Amino acid sequence: MMKIRKASARDWPGIKKLIGANPETLMQKHLPKAGDFFVAIEGGAVVGCCALAIYSKRMGEVRSLAVAKKFQGKGIATSLIKACLASAKKRRVYEIFTVTGAKRLFEKSGFGTFKEEKYALIKILGE
Repeated sequence: MMKIRKASARDWPGIKKLIGANPETLMQKHLPKAGDFFVAIEGGAVVGCCALAIYSKRMGEVRSLAVAKKFQGKGIATSLIKACLASAKKRRVYEIFTVTGAKRLFEKSGFGTFKEEKYALIKILGE
């Protein structure tokens, strides 16, 4: 039975393994801390993860979403996004954004462009 819950420190190896399996789509450095993640647990293993990074009362980000390949297409990602949004709402965060290639997935959860903007741009400033 699939369970979605807040992550703990003991989930960190499973979270890092999931994110590490997707180097082409997920940032591998500067990850949120374990306590910022929600995890999907199946058979005692982390099969999905998603983090909520809170930057201010106004702004937060849903990020680092990953679901193990054999568990994709079962609604796990949507459930993880919903858990992050519920947590943000409880904390009274006003706006949540995401940087994603999975536009349709996030649109299902109510994400959209701001005032018909076409692009979200990002510049990564090396280390």
